[in-house]
Amino acid sequence: MLITSLDNEKLKLVRKLQDRSWRDKLGLFVAEGEDLVQAAVDAGVEPVELLVAGENVEPVLLAEISTLGHPPRVIGVFRRSDLPSPTVLPDVGLALWHVGDPGNVGTLVRAADALGPAFVAMSAGSADPTGPKALRASMGALFRVPLCGFDDAPGRRIALVARGGRPLDELALSGPTTFVVGAEREGLPEEVLERCDERATIPLATDADSLNVAVAGAIALYELSRRRRATRN
Repeated sequence: MLITSLDNEKLKLVRKLQDRSWRDKLGLFVAEGEDLVQAAVDAGVEPVELLVAGENVEPVLLAEISTLGHPPRVIGVFRRSDLPSPTVLPDVGLALWHVGDPGNVGTLVRAADALGPAFVAMSAGSADPTGPKALRASMGALFRVPLCGFDDAPGRRIALVARGGRPLDELALSGPTTFVVGAEREGLPEEVLERCDERATIPLATDADSLNVAVAGAIALYELSRRRRATRN
């Protein structure tokens, strides 16, 4: 049956899920666009609801409920519980402390996918990785990367700090490793730093101040993956 009214319950659900409180309450989230929905299906994550313009919903209505500038052809509703299980984590990961920008959260999830396998651990106060901006920034990696709580990140913890740490390229990187990154402006508070095993700094050009948190996390993952590839070869 073709949906022809914005009062339809499925469309109301999609609109509700733009709000984090509803995502938390219902355990559901929305993926907009064919690429994200296909990434989910390829990862074995099936939608609870699938709305397709012209097939089961009027295209103009799909555009009305979308958060995108260009109306999507497909919108899927997914369960958070169907995302990769955190019960068996890779031995490499990122731990995010109060990273509030959803674009940075999504980019870090994407980096964990591309430079891993790696997990992403998140503290309270971080942006919701299933929110629309974070999900788009992850480019579908959210459906492949396991997530866990900040305190559940295993292995040796290496805090990435803007200055004062050992140069990352001089740091021994072996065994299970979690790179800890902080909020975009404040960085990591002392109580978090004290719980880390090491502090590392990415060397920068003389006049540079700091790196974006997503860039720093990606560089750290790349450095570790580069060394592991070199060891295998």
